[in-house]
Amino acid sequence: MSNLTSTIKSIQDIMRKDAGVDGDAQRISQLGWMLFLKIFDEKENDWEITNENYKSPIRKDLRWRNWAADAEGMTGDDLLGFVNNTLFPTLKSMTLRNNKDAARMVRDVFEDSYNYMKSGTLLRQVVNKINTDILLTSQADRHAFNDIYEQILKDLQSAGNAGEFYTPRAVTQFVVEMINPKLGETVLDPACGTAGFLVNTIDHILKNQKVKTLEQRDTLQNSIRGVEKKPLPHMLATTNMILHGIEVPTVDHDNLLSRSWVEWTEKNRVNVIVTNPPFGGMEEDGIENNFPSQFRTRETANLFMALVIHLLKDGGRCGLVLPDGFLFGEGVATRIKENLLEKCNLHTIVRLPNGVFAPYTGIKTNLLFFTKGRPTKEVWYFEHPYPDGVKNYNKTKPINIKEFDLERKWWKEREENEYAWRVSVEELKKRDYNFDIKNPHAAEEEQKYKSSELIDLLEKSFIKNNQLLKQLKEELVII
Repeated sequence: MSNLTSTIKSIQDIMRKDAGVDGDAQRISQLGWMLFLKIFDEKENDWEITNENYKSPIRKDLRWRNWAADAEGMTGDDLLGFVNNTLFPTLKSMTLRNNKDAARMVRDVFEDSYNYMKSGTLLRQVVNKINTDILLTSQADRHAFNDIYEQILKDLQSAGNAGEFYTPRAVTQFVVEMINPKLGETVLDPACGTAGFLVNTIDHILKNQKVKTLEQRDTLQNSIRGVEKKPLPHMLATTNMILHGIEVPTVDHDNLLSRSWVEWTEKNRVNVIVTNPPFGGMEEDGIENNFPSQFRTRETANLFMALVIHLLKDGGRCGLVLPDGFLFGEGVATRIKENLLEKCNLHTIVRLPNGVFAPYTGIKTNLLFFTKGRPTKEVWYFEHPYPDGVKNYNKTKPINIKEFDLERKWWKEREENEYAWRVSVEELKKRDYNFDIKNPHAAEEEQKYKSSELIDLLEKSFIKNNQLLKQLKEELVII
């Protein structure tokens, strides 16, 4: 795993020679299902050692070890025929042995997967490269799976257009640490991508609590759930969870926004939600009708925010990423923020600087932390500074988890300083629920801006104008 970028590039270079693979999206999907089968097979080997009663849901001849692991095994037309005529049809139509059968997970992963390659010889080359160069046995290697996804997103040039952004591990780790999920608490990421928040939740629980008995491991496995509507991230999320020791991950291939508001009852509510919902995207027509009239919009981030509040139990905790647009958003966004302050204690907003999500977007983002069950009295803000010598984050100099030591040290003390300030709920109401409040301790800015700052101001203005246009369109439709 020493040079992941070159490994992925060399695999894709092999695929480029194949007449059946058209574009990065298909190359990535092709790589995805093969990674899933290899990693699942490696974990099955561990489970067979620790559990003599373990039985694979995959038929013996279809397991990776029996058709892919031998570098001198099937190739050419024989391999191609096996994959197209036996492997895929069988995995897509697996029957379940019981309600918790891992066969459901395998079937869901392959439901929207395809073998695009037409050359069995090139397919064998890719399989051999995966076997020799992608080793995911150590904890460091397992975390490198997130880097695989980041590399995948870099290859998809349009990845940021629909709000699909790789969440830096420093961000997911910090959010999970501050929320502090515990063994036995139900944890949900309703838009999980490749499960970055969920695998950090698993790591956090394993690091801070005793999870040794079979019963405790079952509790951990059954209490963590992700939902992802797109096939490729869903496949990678399932693989990532398996890689982190979850035998049968609960990662639903679904869109929670498509369910009616009244379907969610107390039994569906959870203790913890950690998420980075898609922002900047629009849901399909009709999705908004699943929500109460005051929350109806097609803007994805606003819908998820309303749903997150609804899905938390009393006492439930949430940490999530949202763009600046939500903080100053009006119309539906205002009503969602009003609901948030009434039903939850929004105790902390960490304001992140530019570049955290580079190169996917330059939009500024925020980390919101709240607990349901008590209304907000005041909100603490913390403006995350750049480290010394850094003027902007980028893909070569991303945000680092050590930088959050400032927030960690401050978190329990809650004293105002050059980075932290608090705002009363009365002040927020006077501002018509505009949460976009600048640091009062920062030096007064001269009216001179760098080009990057001007672009950021323009982007903010465009976002606000678009929100107003969307609100106007929605109100016209309702009328």
